[in-house]
Amino acid sequence: MSTLINPHQILQNCSGLSRNPSREELIKVAVNRKEARVTETGALQTWSASNCTGRNPKATFIVKHGKSVKEVDWSSSAANPMSREDFEKLWGYGLERLEKKDNVIILNRVIGADAKSALPVEVVTDHALTGVFVDNMFRNLPENIEQSILKDQGFTLLSLPFDKIPEEVFKSDGQMCVVIDFERRLGLILGNSYLGSVKKLMFTAVNYILPQYDILPLHCSANEGDKGDSTLILGLSGTGKTTLSADVKRALIGDDEHSWSDHGIANFENGCYAKLIDLKKDQEPEIYRIALEEKIPVEENGTIIENAMIYPDGSFDMSDRRLTANSRTSYLLSRLKNVKEGSCGGHPKTILFLTADANGVLPPVSKLNEDQAMLWFLMGYTSKLAGTETGVTEPQSTFSRFFGEPFMPRHPEDYTSLLREKIAKHKSSVYLINTGWSGGPYGVGKRMDIEITRRIVEATMSGELENVEYREDKRFHIQVPQSCPGVDSEILNPRNTWDDKEAFDQRANKLAQDFSDYFDKHFSGASEELRRNCPGK
Repeated sequence: MSTLINPHQILQNCSGLSRNPSREELIKVAVNRKEARVTETGALQTWSASNCTGRNPKATFIVKHGKSVKEVDWSSSAANPMSREDFEKLWGYGLERLEKKDNVIILNRVIGADAKSALPVEVVTDHALTGVFVDNMFRNLPENIEQSILKDQGFTLLSLPFDKIPEEVFKSDGQMCVVIDFERRLGLILGNSYLGSVKKLMFTAVNYILPQYDILPLHCSANEGDKGDSTLILGLSGTGKTTLSADVKRALIGDDEHSWSDHGIANFENGCYAKLIDLKKDQEPEIYRIALEEKIPVEENGTIIENAMIYPDGSFDMSDRRLTANSRTSYLLSRLKNVKEGSCGGHPKTILFLTADANGVLPPVSKLNEDQAMLWFLMGYTSKLAGTETGVTEPQSTFSRFFGEPFMPRHPEDYTSLLREKIAKHKSSVYLINTGWSGGPYGVGKRMDIEITRRIVEATMSGELENVEYREDKRFHIQVPQSCPGVDSEILNPRNTWDDKEAFDQRANKLAQDFSDYFDKHFSGASEELRRNCPGK
């Protein structure tokens, strides 16, 4: 195996090197270097490059060598392979660029609130705002890091977000790349200034490593009731995962990424990275307060507002999509009013799978038995919404295994077997929640009212839906409640909400067939139990 140059050899030659600067210093440098402007509330507002407003699948790679050859599911559309030789050229180019920088920052952090399984990561960057983002999203090194089973699995991440790749070095979409080398525990970001790339690269790393230790990583939010009952909420961007987890009656454990081990659940992160598009105070008061209302001196703030439209008078337009529908804000968990101290919780009593069904044919809530839960976890159906990926301008029906396929690189059974085992052991109840459309498909029907969805979610967590009457939906193989306290029973059957019943049946049959076709193409070796529970079978 080739030996890559250690970045520390290059760092010795860098002027202006800063190791683990304070949060205040990172903010100061970001402002002085004009990487961000200060808003009226003291937050940092920034725009990434026009082709860096979301994840770019064509420029995201996994290095194919070593154990990853067998352990990564290369049949997944998300597993975009890169040769070891190409990675070494890119790594070398990155270090050449790094050596010429006069402002280099090194941050030592961990991924994971549970010190027993925290993953160390060293981030090297020339971009102070990336440093602020890392300080928001990654956790400080715990004093007992030596207790972590991953203490020797630490990653090094080199992020040069504005250094485009010359074609003679490597031809890539947009002259950028986001690359992860599992074998050598390295991450590389070149030419991609979308801050989410930093977060998602490390999420992918943890998702690859943890199953080897019988720990299940999940793309989910989590919260906890006053009796210690925790809930996991799984879903892709745009399904309401962050919104629904921010419940004033429950303490937030985290909004996006968690592990489920023998100790319970633990947040990976130190902060939140929430969507801002169409942000409304009455629907998401905490996010609105942090991003747009609460004034904190800039040197103490560090909240980042990314790719949202701001006018010369300092006002924002959160409905403006001209740059992107994927505007975001990054902020510390501690900015929220009701957060679980320590960011860990017990084994979940309730698990919710969210889908934003643009077909308008799935019920707002249904209950899943163990086999059905495995099927919906494996398929990860939703409608991809505009803005979360480059080039997506209209909603598209999509399947993303485990509600996070691009970030779950291992073979499917590595994740499904762990989820099945933990659900059975801890007797967790699983529900499918449709936060998408009702009364017709996208463009005809309306998006599910958030207050109705909140009432349904509350009913799943309180146990109110455990003892109601259910009917079997034989098309989608789910159990649909006939009543839900505080919700009009008519809307629980989506067919009732359509004026044209025949059109509903045609649309529902088409979606069920899409499930069946996708299952046959991608999961032909799956068990008979999963096959029987697939819609369209």
